[in-house]
Amino acid sequence: MKKVAIQGVAGAYHDIAARAFFEGEEIEIIDCKTFKDVFSTMRKDNSIFGIIAIENSIAGSLLQNHNLLRESETSIIGEFKQRISHSLAVLPGQKMEDIKEVHSHPIALMQCGDFLNDHPDWKVVESEDTALSAKAIRDGQIKGRAAICSEFAAKIYGLDILEKGFETNKRNFTRFLILADRWTAEQYNDSSDIKKSSIVFTTPHEEGALSQVLSVLSYYHNNLTKIQSLPIVGHEWEYLFFVDLTFDEYMKYKQSLDAIRPLTKNLRVLGEYKIGNQQL
Repeated sequence: MKKVAIQGVAGAYHDIAARAFFEGEEIEIIDCKTFKDVFSTMRKDNSIFGIIAIENSIAGSLLQNHNLLRESETSIIGEFKQRISHSLAVLPGQKMEDIKEVHSHPIALMQCGDFLNDHPDWKVVESEDTALSAKAIRDGQIKGRAAICSEFAAKIYGLDILEKGFETNKRNFTRFLILADRWTAEQYNDSSDIKKSSIVFTTPHEEGALSQVLSVLSYYHNNLTKIQSLPIVGHEWEYLFFVDLTFDEYMKYKQSLDAIRPLTKNLRVLGEYKIGNQQL
């Protein structure tokens, strides 16, 4: 049985993504309060896999997780792009007119802004997690409160769904990264299946330094699918560059890394993996 550490509890979107990625396999979910705790859990037991959200098509990148990943001893072994659809969950028997408060994670609340604006009498309360919001209603048998959570979470905690699919933008996807200990990661993917890579590096503080690196990557037929810059603390106006690449030929990709190494500093491969499916 695979053990997978997630941020959140049963029914969280991380839980759903983990089960989808490892579909057909028996897994045990390990609840973690924060993303930092996910990495700590993996560090204590290198047989544990992890999953973290890295970006959302509406809210953008989770910058904290980029740094946690870079600082960790883990490697990316895969990705999963999950459609996020929210449900309004309450205790059985409760109706829309009974609701006085709505609890959920701040990003989920933001994603449902239009729906919440249609109900100005509701008090909107931020919480740590979508599924935890549902669990709190169940555990406390709290009337007059609703949770914005996944349909799966509502089912797990025995709540009724009054409405679903009310997120403002229906093209709401979150990209999750699946992580493993570096030794496990080396055994996980066959190079013939690897078509994507995530790398991080810095460049000299010189004119055209970054464009040189990107030009070399392009020369070797890598497709740049994402670039994210983060400031380096204590080094004013210097940045880390997180780059996602896709490619057809693994050997050409490896050659491109050798070619950019003299042009970069602190180049690190965060993971090489298959291009992930997108759940519709």
